[in-house]
Amino acid sequence: MKFRHEPTVYGPAVLLVLLAFVVAYQFIKPAPPDHVRIASGGPQGAYYAFARAYARELAKEGIRLEVLNTAGSVENIRLLREGRVDAALVQGGIPDEAGNDGALYSLGSLYYEPLWLFVRRDLAVSDLRALKGLRIAVGATGSGTRALALRLLRDNVVTAVNSGLRLLGGKAAAQGLQQGGLDAAFFVASPQSPLVQSLLHAADVRPVSFERAEAYARRYRFLNSVTLPRGVVDVEQDLPPPDVRLLAPTANLVVRAATHPAINGLLLQAMERVHAEGDWFAGRGEFPQADLLAYPLAKEADRFYRSGPLPAALPALLGGLAGRSPQGDAVAVLQADATDLRLAHGVTHLPLVR
Repeated sequence: MKFRHEPTVYGPAVLLVLLAFVVAYQFIKPAPPDHVRIASGGPQGAYYAFARAYARELAKEGIRLEVLNTAGSVENIRLLREGRVDAALVQGGIPDEAGNDGALYSLGSLYYEPLWLFVRRDLAVSDLRALKGLRIAVGATGSGTRALALRLLRDNVVTAVNSGLRLLGGKAAAQGLQQGGLDAAFFVASPQSPLVQSLLHAADVRPVSFERAEAYARRYRFLNSVTLPRGVVDVEQDLPPPDVRLLAPTANLVVRAATHPAINGLLLQAMERVHAEGDWFAGRGEFPQADLLAYPLAKEADRFYRSGPLPAALPALLGGLAGRSPQGDAVAVLQADATDLRLAHGVTHLPLVR
């Protein structure tokens, strides 16, 4: 009878202890690293600038985020799959032969990054079909610009056979356009990019409005039709003079399945601080978001967008790593995976082990 009586009194506490250790045994990961790597883009681009901003945010938590310069999204996906980086900025719609194989996940979309087509001002180009026979910079090898530009040009039968396609991007493409070596150049970039800003103010080039933007957006679901309003670049100079319609994929922050959940959590909080204000194409609070994704949403991101950040969980996971006991790790995992943060926080105060 004594044996049957004791579980009646102590049963709930014992079951709670057992549950904590079962969860810890199945789901606990090693302590998060203090050095992680992110693939960005060229030093003149928005990817690099935003990655540096994330690095400053993670530094506040004692995490060094090393920013790697790359050619762009295609190279970034390759670096992720090779395990050479933990996270990367990736343009939506980039073909990935491996598909959604569970190796890569998105933490969310960050902003609309338009496809810009700049041409010499003296050319009467109002449609991609008018580019036939011209010298066109389609983006550097490994860039998301090249992947998207070639797809749209192919739809309009603009090929290397009937036109001069140049594998140039970034500063080299902008200089070639302004110096007369090119007739047109594609760029996928944030409107805040210094390169885009300089071209929008240039006297000898102009942005082309995609009059069939809605048609492209229907054909390719990763594209969105956005408008650059008249005068938004420079009110005094009335730039641009008319509205400009653009096609825009979204930038995503993509991580490996092996990236530590705590790092994902910190990156999500950094994303919110960096992108929440919006820009010319998105209102305040529109990004980051759990839609317009390049890969399936990571579980930490799903929780973040449904319930908000976990202010109690991440410090518990990151703090005091040197002296943490196994029981403390178990509690951190329970916190991180709890849907109701208040309940999880209450569990941490129960006397699990005496």
